[in-house]
Amino acid sequence: MTTQTQVAPRPVSRSRHARNLKECLTGWSFIAAPMTLFAVLSFGILVYAVWISRYDWGLLGARKYLGWQNFSDSFKDPVFLRAIRNSLLYAALVVPLQTALGLTLALLVNSKIKGSNFFRATFYFPSMASSAAITTLFILLMTPDGLFNKVLHFFGVNISNLFNQGQWLSDSRTALYSVIMLNAWTTSGTMMLFYLANLQGIDGSYEEVAKTDGANRWQILRYITLPLLKPAHFFVITTGMIGALQLYDQAILAGGADGSPNYSLMTMVLYIYNACFRQFKFGYGAAIGLELFVMIFSLTLAQRFLFGSRAWKGDN
Repeated sequence: MTTQTQVAPRPVSRSRHARNLKECLTGWSFIAAPMTLFAVLSFGILVYAVWISRYDWGLLGARKYLGWQNFSDSFKDPVFLRAIRNSLLYAALVVPLQTALGLTLALLVNSKIKGSNFFRATFYFPSMASSAAITTLFILLMTPDGLFNKVLHFFGVNISNLFNQGQWLSDSRTALYSVIMLNAWTTSGTMMLFYLANLQGIDGSYEEVAKTDGANRWQILRYITLPLLKPAHFFVITTGMIGALQLYDQAILAGGADGSPNYSLMTMVLYIYNACFRQFKFGYGAAIGLELFVMIFSLTLAQRFLFGSRAWKGDN
């Protein structure tokens, strides 16, 4: 009869515990500085904005406690209401355009065509260039004697009968739509890359099985590719909406700080710029910034429920 002896587990030495603790502290020390900076620049500034938004805050600090008056006064200003309208209209038009263009370009360059790498770089190039440089060039192209009107004249369009004789950025009826056309083109390359990354991650066996069952290209796109791109749709539309509601550089370059002509290019971010750096009403500007934050956060949550939790988590 044999007896089995149980060997007691060897206790972990203190030196090993000390080594693990040292490695842990070393790792945290590397990320402590950037995480602290991120917390200060993100959550700290948000708390600070909430604080000063309740004051008449000027260059030298608080002058008078106003409570929620800054928020209520903003909705009494017709210029601010025009800025909200312009921002929402811009987002409602440019986001579907850049999404559709980005998806179309991604499907084209993802196909097995000759020179696909060249076309990828070409389509993405406008997104790499300076926004100020592209806007300045666009302003020159859209002048009455610019290339755009010359092309229209070449095809027989009478420029003298157009809006304000072809001054697209100087007419309140066409200025915002001109900027929409510009940004839909410049941002479509970025959206193309987002879609392309997701397209290349789709298992090719789905398409092969569908082709075996007799599905054509349109049916594969509609019933297989587009549903599998649901996380990409959520990401592209959400980031596009956030960027659209923060429109500033093209608006101030094309219409100046006043959002000319007739406030047609006045956006919420440009309105904040005027409140803070032209009128020095930092408390009022902080209140507008918080209203913009609530708007963006609410639209992001609405899209989360629209696309579902699976798109939120990034699952197919």
